[in-house]
Amino acid sequence: MAYNSSKKTEITNRKFVQKIKAPEPVAEYVTPGGYELEKIINKNSVEYTHINEVWPNVWIGDEASAKDKHSLQKLGMTHILNAAEGTWNNVDTGAEYYSDIDLVYYGVAAEDTTTFDLSKYFFSAAEFIDQTLSRHENKLLVHCVMGRSRSATLFLAYLMICKNMTVVDAVNHVKKRRRIIPNWGFLKQLRKLDTYLLEQRDRGTNAEDKYHK
Repeated sequence: MAYNSSKKTEITNRKFVQKIKAPEPVAEYVTPGGYELEKIINKNSVEYTHINEVWPNVWIGDEASAKDKHSLQKLGMTHILNAAEGTWNNVDTGAEYYSDIDLVYYGVAAEDTTTFDLSKYFFSAAEFIDQTLSRHENKLLVHCVMGRSRSATLFLAYLMICKNMTVVDAVNHVKKRRRIIPNWGFLKQLRKLDTYLLEQRDRGTNAEDKYHK
């Protein structure tokens, strides 16, 4: 009995045709919960040091680095954002402290407590950072007492507001360069900012005056 060669070829081809899997659906980004965000921050973080460059021409540091004017001059620092302005558990420098080395000073009177509303400074601090970095020769130190909570939170907010990062993207970027530990209240405020910015981008708007804290 003759065997149909074309049928044989069809069977052979069918045998070796790879099954193409349907593409996996891309999971939609959702702002993580507090415990989940805390885990992300703590996983594979670098060791704590006094000062670290976390972005081109941006350093996050502690009180010691902020008060070491000689080292600031060596780094070529031009701007300071003190996220712990004041006297109690704060860094009492101010514009006068840097008057002899000609630094532009910006102070935020914030407390490192879970009840303090740091979010009211998110947009103004982000604007200061953004304006500072608009000139390539400028260099900025963002600091608080330890450089881990208040200053880190304000810089994370900057990345979210001005660089369109999610809170997870911002945390993952900074934690590879500096050990950060925003307190629980600040994490809640960052998560709220994350949700707000996502909604604004979906609507095609990003108006600061619509941000309800």
